[in-house]
Amino acid sequence: MTTFEELGIEAGLLESIKTLGFTQPTPIQEKAIPVLLNGTKDFIGLAQTGTGKTAAFGLPLLQLIQSANKFPQALIICPTRELCLQITNDLNTFRKKAGSILITAVYGGTSIGMQIRDLKKGVHIVVATPGRLIDLIERKAIHLEKIHYVVLDEADEMLNMGFKDDIEFILKNTPNRQSTWLFSATMPPEIRQVSKRYMQSPFEITIGKVNAANANIDHKYYLTSHANRYETLKRIIDFNPGLYGIIFTRTKADAQDITERLIREGYDIEALHGDLTQQQRDKVMGRFREKNLQLLIATDVAARGIDVQGITHVINYELPDDTEVYTHRSGRTGRAGKSGISISIITPKEVYRLRQIEKLVNNRFHKIDIPTGRDVCRKQFFYFIEKMLSADTSHGEYETYLPVLREKFAHIEKEEILQKVAALEFDRFLKYYENAADLNLRDDKKGAADQRPVHRDTRGRSFERKGNYQRLFVNLGTKDGFYKASFLQFILDMSDLRKEVLGRIDMKEMNSWIEVEPSAAKKMMKSIDGKNFKGRKIRMNDAETGGRRK
Repeated sequence: MTTFEELGIEAGLLESIKTLGFTQPTPIQEKAIPVLLNGTKDFIGLAQTGTGKTAAFGLPLLQLIQSANKFPQALIICPTRELCLQITNDLNTFRKKAGSILITAVYGGTSIGMQIRDLKKGVHIVVATPGRLIDLIERKAIHLEKIHYVVLDEADEMLNMGFKDDIEFILKNTPNRQSTWLFSATMPPEIRQVSKRYMQSPFEITIGKVNAANANIDHKYYLTSHANRYETLKRIIDFNPGLYGIIFTRTKADAQDITERLIREGYDIEALHGDLTQQQRDKVMGRFREKNLQLLIATDVAARGIDVQGITHVINYELPDDTEVYTHRSGRTGRAGKSGISISIITPKEVYRLRQIEKLVNNRFHKIDIPTGRDVCRKQFFYFIEKMLSADTSHGEYETYLPVLREKFAHIEKEEILQKVAALEFDRFLKYYENAADLNLRDDKKGAADQRPVHRDTRGRSFERKGNYQRLFVNLGTKDGFYKASFLQFILDMSDLRKEVLGRIDMKEMNSWIEVEPSAAKKMMKSIDGKNFKGRKIRMNDAETGGRRK
């Protein structure tokens, strides 16, 4: 069994991490630390979130810093404010018994003047989001000529969020770096391009299969109709009374709508989306971290970089449009060696996409029956009993009320008291679920959803069609800065259509092809064809008829 001491970590840091309960390195730490302590080797580490990556780069970085030189020597770039603060807090914890190394976080949504003052006081390590760092560079408030080490954390998420140009700008402005360390959960082509351009023969390690989901996560799905998706969500929450989790939606409108509906029905939940101010976002995240909220509902963009310990469940209200995003969603649970559950609510149209995700993450999803109303009531009842039996009565003067209680209940049988307690606690559940419908859809014809005919467009290229879809061409692609999730959002916002009318989206560099139900195709073309995007005219037409609209 390898120890941190055997990996080369110095005494002060060893003492710090010992107080945190770090006894044995995780696989990514065991493989990365000896390489990074060298300080001169470019490095790529592929591993899922929650595997200990912050310590894998943080401990070597703290050991390599020359504390006598009070200027920025290391730069850590990450996608979001939350992750920026999390890394800073972790590094400050690691260094407690390891000397006076100064660490500053710089990020948007807060006073840049205060951050400039912190930088002027002197700092060894800067943890930054790309946008704020570039702002500081352009104001000449930070100088990166003496930066020796650059860490790109959650690199795939930064690229998904459109930070590719920002990352390249930052790397160009650190000309004297001795090594670049890149950490990512997945390895899309864009990251490979960045590594080839700015890294010299990097030492690369992979923990598990690239893109694979965390082995500690149990992947489940419920099959239902689109009309019953919300009721299925409620039933999942009610059937898991102790869950502490995140619900992912496709759009911020969905996040807000579902949150409002659940709050009206008495659930402990708040939404996290792009319309919140930074102050509102911090307030929501603070309540969630302190477990004053049972549930957080978020869009993929809003949830970037969330790092909260102890999350038991991730619920996909809808599957993500980009299959790689599933890895990031599910990675919010099952962290630091703990187990977690990722639940997806899907319709028959989404079975094919589910199978694609299974292949990507190299993991089989388990189909589970949606609980019946009786199942929910039984689960809630036993949860309440366990809570009641384990209630702590040592801190209140409950004995002062005992004489009154004995008097009030003197003529009531024990069984009747228990029934009354149960009635008070479960009346709402019993009434709501008394005549609850079966929300399950049965897929007896297994594999039928995967049998898809092959069609050809006017150029003879084959494509698969799910059901009766019309295929549209549009002259927008990845070169325009889109990835699948953002492209889908753009298309739906432009056309004001629901996601359910869409089938497969096939994106290329310059163009894309979209499957859409024939009844919605005309509206989509009318809404998008001829509009402008970044000064360029959008062209959308029928892919099979060569532009002749049906």
